[in-house]
Amino acid sequence: MQCDYFDRGVCRSCTLMGQPYGDQVLDKEIRTRELLHDAVEAAGGPDAVAWSPAITSPESGYRNKAKMVVGGTVQRPTVGILDHRQRGVDLRHCGICTPGIQRALPVLADFIADTGLIPYDVAARRGELKFVLVTESPDGELMVRFVLRSEGQLPRLREHLDDLRRVLPEAVVVTANLLPEHKAVTEGEREVVLTEQETLPMRFDRVTMHLRPQSFFQTNTSVASQLYDQAAAWIDEVAPASMWDLYCGVGGFALHAARPGRAVTGIETSREAIRSAKQSAREAGLTDLRFAADDATEHAFRARPDALPALVVVNPPRRGIGDALATWLEESDVEHVVYSSCNPVTLAKDLARMPSLRLRRARVLDMFPQTGHLEAVTLLSRC
Repeated sequence: MQCDYFDRGVCRSCTLMGQPYGDQVLDKEIRTRELLHDAVEAAGGPDAVAWSPAITSPESGYRNKAKMVVGGTVQRPTVGILDHRQRGVDLRHCGICTPGIQRALPVLADFIADTGLIPYDVAARRGELKFVLVTESPDGELMVRFVLRSEGQLPRLREHLDDLRRVLPEAVVVTANLLPEHKAVTEGEREVVLTEQETLPMRFDRVTMHLRPQSFFQTNTSVASQLYDQAAAWIDEVAPASMWDLYCGVGGFALHAARPGRAVTGIETSREAIRSAKQSAREAGLTDLRFAADDATEHAFRARPDALPALVVVNPPRRGIGDALATWLEESDVEHVVYSSCNPVTLAKDLARMPSLRLRRARVLDMFPQTGHLEAVTLLSRC
């Protein structure tokens, strides 16, 4: 992939830009295998672990969510990032974003200027509009979120909402997120939905997941679909009668692994994500699927020994599941674990804490081309 922003030195976020794509994937697979070396040896050596070929992605146009800093002036806003002086750098034609987002960003920049929304000046701590966040569904529909410092420009957004929908009809969900604090986060706790529709349907072959504004979703739709399918295939292989999906988000693994007669429970701290997951399960008619807002580790600790599932799926943030949950899994009667990780370093540490759960299958997924990040999914079984 070639990127003018990278070539001009205005954005170096994609640290592997210019490296042949095949080499990127190979390097990620080699790095993951090296980090999981001890787990492979503990499982009985290379012959005991089945590594599936890496799942690749389109090199460009793959990212379904754009988190754009709004800078510049009212007349000439920028949507992109900030430079070392905290000035706006415009990246409205960023090539790793999906085609729908690439088409939407220039329209949104014009909308910001036409409606007089005041970009937030980080250095001066003045202004209102901090970010514009755009997510595209597999159907080409968009969720657009304006992150504001206060309610001051909410009336302006409401007044011009029809104008935005006219020039960007794909925007089926539009919201204002309020972030009054001056700190290094992208969004605040309060969300004001401006459209009648509140969720963005993420339709896959067998499953539709509803995405609400503050819910996590994998940023590469194509690879996420293959991740869920791979996990579901491994789960069907061991055929558990019951399973937990911890850190379930909007329910991707749980919804894909649900089968008649299989009791599935999804656990996630975000209440908005749980609302989405429940809606998806209800629409799909999945009666053996239950979701609850809870902390993954605390949920495990509270469970009765006779109520433990045969299989647990974990999909934690980059820090991993940590010592407490890993130790609980090691000492429990859970027979199988599917561990999906966006950080093979913490994955390796967590696997070392669970020596009775041996690595059986592993696969690298290139969720983030042009960067050093990756996803790895593994199947562990009790020896």
